[in-house]
Amino acid sequence: MADQEEEELRMAMRMSMQQHETPEPKRSKPWENAGCPAESLEESPEVKSRKVQRELMAAAAERRMLATRGSAAGQVAEKSVEKNLGDRAEEQKATSMGDPEVGKNLNLGEQLSPEAANQLFLMVFGNQVTRDILAQWSNQGIRFSSDGETSMGLVQHEGGPCGVLAAIQAIVLKYIIFLPEELGKPTINMPHNLVPRRSCKSEYVAPDDLFDSLTEDRKSRALVSSMVEILFLCGSKKRAVIATLSILDLTTDGTEDTLKDEGFAKALQDLSIESGSDLQNVLRVGTYTSQASAFQRLEAMIPVFRSRMGAMLFLISALLSRGLDFVQADRDDPSQSLVTAPFGHASQEIVNLLLCGEAVAHVFDGRMDLGGGMFLKGISTNVEVGFLTLLESLNFCKVGQYLKCPKWPIWVIGSESHYTVLFALSTSVQDENEFEGRETQIRRAFDAQDQSGGGGFISVEGFHQVLKETCINLPPEKLDHICSSGFIVWSEFWQVLLDLDKSLGGLKDSTGLMGKKVFDLYHFNGIAKSDLNGCQTTPGGETPLQRPRLTKLRVSVPPRWTPEEFLADVKLPSDSSSKETVVEVAKPEPPQHAPLVDCIRTRWARATCNWVGDPPSIV
Repeated sequence: MADQEEEELRMAMRMSMQQHETPEPKRSKPWENAGCPAESLEESPEVKSRKVQRELMAAAAERRMLATRGSAAGQVAEKSVEKNLGDRAEEQKATSMGDPEVGKNLNLGEQLSPEAANQLFLMVFGNQVTRDILAQWSNQGIRFSSDGETSMGLVQHEGGPCGVLAAIQAIVLKYIIFLPEELGKPTINMPHNLVPRRSCKSEYVAPDDLFDSLTEDRKSRALVSSMVEILFLCGSKKRAVIATLSILDLTTDGTEDTLKDEGFAKALQDLSIESGSDLQNVLRVGTYTSQASAFQRLEAMIPVFRSRMGAMLFLISALLSRGLDFVQADRDDPSQSLVTAPFGHASQEIVNLLLCGEAVAHVFDGRMDLGGGMFLKGISTNVEVGFLTLLESLNFCKVGQYLKCPKWPIWVIGSESHYTVLFALSTSVQDENEFEGRETQIRRAFDAQDQSGGGGFISVEGFHQVLKETCINLPPEKLDHICSSGFIVWSEFWQVLLDLDKSLGGLKDSTGLMGKKVFDLYHFNGIAKSDLNGCQTTPGGETPLQRPRLTKLRVSVPPRWTPEEFLADVKLPSDSSSKETVVEVAKPEPPQHAPLVDCIRTRWARATCNWVGDPPSIV
C-alpha cells in the first residue's frame, strides 16, 4: 500500500512539473474582454479533463504527504507551493512584458495605496479645491498646435497647467533646435544619460526655416525625449515613474492599432477626479530605471498624454519620480497646495521641479540662511533651460545666475498669471565679452551675500567680502561713501563700478571700444487666443483665428557705458599721427515696449526690442 501511494505521489509530482515546464499562456484579463473570437480561445474537453485530473492527483498527493509527514512538514510544503506560484507569477509578468506575441495586453503598472493617493491629491490640489480648478487640470492634453506657423509648440486651451506645458515646451525646443541628431536615433540606441554631447561653448546656429521642415515623427520623438529627460531629472537621474489610467484596460487590448486618440477620448468622457479615492481608483504607475525602456513606454502611451488628462498625468509622474516625501522636504511650506488658489495656476515649485528636479519655491542660487537654523532653498545647480520672470523687474524676487544663464538659450517666462517660453536659434546670444563676464562674476559674489530675500542689498561686512573675492580696489573716499548707510544697495554699487576704471577692478572702459550686441529672440505663447493681426481674421469679419502666438524680436544690447556716455560722441584712442578720431554713435531704432521686454532686461540690462505686428503677450 505504501509503495502504491509513493508511486502515485511521484506520478502526481511529475505531472505537476510537466505542467510547470510548459505553462499555458497567461491572460491579464478575461478573454471575453480581449477582443478575440471566443471560439478560437475555448479549450477542448480533452484538454480540460487532463488539466483537472492533474490538479486532483497533485492535491491528493500533497494531502497524503502532509498527513504522513506531520504538520511541520506540511508547513514547509505549503510554503514551497506558495513560492512556486509566486515564481510562476513573476515569470508570467516578465513574459507578458517582454514577448510581443504573448504579452499584447498592456501592463498598466501598480495601484497606489489609499494613503499615497490621498497624500498626492492633497499635495497637488489641497482640501478646498474647486471643481473649476479640477476641470482646468482634467482637460488639458500635451499636444502640438495644428496651426502651421506654430506647429512646433504645445497648445494650451485651459488656464492653470501652463507651467507644466511651458517646462516641457522648453525642453522640446532644446531637442528640435540644438539636438536634432538625437531625434533620428533608433529607440534601442538611446544613451543612458540624456545630457547632450554637443558642447554649448562652440557656437551653433539653427536655420531660420527649421520649424518649416519638422515632421510629425520628429516632433513626437522630441516630445517623448523631453518627457523622459524631465522625469529622470526628477528621479535624480536614477528612475522615472510613469502614471497612466486603469481605464485603458477596459477600452483597449493594448495593441498599437487600438490605442487611438478618438477611442480613448470617448472612454474618458465620464471620467472625473475629485478626491484621493478617485485618483487611487483610476491611476496606475510603473517605475523604470532604464531610459530606453521609459522612452518606449512613453512612446506607446503618447495617446494617453495627448488626451485631456495628459498634463495632470505628467505632473503626477514627475512628483512620483521625485518621491512624495522628497517633494515635501524640498518645499518651504508643505502645507500649501502645489496648484495655487484661487485660479489654479502651477506654482513656482512645480516649474522648478520640472526645470531642475527639485520642488523648491525660490529662484535664487543656493540657499539663503535666515539665522536660527532657518533657511530658504533656491536652485542648487546648473540647468539645461532657464527661467526669467516679470516679478524680478517689479523687485518681488531675484532670479539667480543658474536660471538666467542656462546651458541652452531657452527660458520659461513667468508673469503674474501665466508661463510662456523665450528662445534663440543661436547659442551666441549668451556669449559674454570680457566686461559682461566681469559683471556676472561680481553679481554672483554680491548675490551670495544678499540675505534680504531678493531685495538687492547686503551688509557692510558682506560688501567687504565681495570686494575681496572680486579684486575690486575702491578708493577710500568712495568706500566710505558707499558704506555710510550701513548697507549696500546693488544699484548704487553698480554705478560705482561703471565709474571705476578697469585697472581698479571696475567696468569703465577708457578706450571706448565696447560694442553693442544685436540678436534675435523668439517668444512662444501656447495659449490659444484670438490672433489680433488683421491678416489672420476669417473671411466676412468673423471671430479671429484661435491659435498660439510666435513672435520674433530683434534685441539690441548697448555697450556697458553710462547712459550719458552712450548718447554722446565717443572718443577713440589717438592714432600714430596723434589725431583724435570722433565716432558718432548711431541712434537705434525707436524701441518698442511690452512686459516681455522688462523680463528680457533682467537678463540683458538696458536691452531694447523691436518686433512686427502686435506686442508679444506673456498673459
